[in-house]
Amino acid sequence: MRRAGLGEGSSGNYVASGYSVYEEENEHLQEQMRAKASALKSLSIEIGTEIKYQNKMLDDMDTDFDSTGGLLGATIGRVKQLSRGSQTKLLCYMLLFCFFVFFILYWFIKLR
Repeated sequence: MRRAGLGEGSSGNYVASGYSVYEEENEHLQEQMRAKASALKSLSIEIGTEIKYQNKMLDDMDTDFDSTGGLLGATIGRVKQLSRGSQTKLLCYMLLFCFFVFFILYWFIKLR
């Protein structure tokens, strides 16, 4: 029984030039691996870009909330100033007005 070597004829695994079918398959698999690695690399770059964009959006939202908090704080400060002064009638009128608006809205929603 004789085994075929690299340069001897063509058996199932070797061609006449000594190039293995396995080597051919390995090259094909390497190309597939390169394509997958390239796709993975581009995907990770896109994910990084998206993360940077989302972080920028969150920073912008924080700025918006900070400015809203400043506006709300200023309004509450004015209400406190009203309550400290001798303008208790004005504060009572404001609270009655708020209750009146709330009652009208409640009534309107209930009838709807």
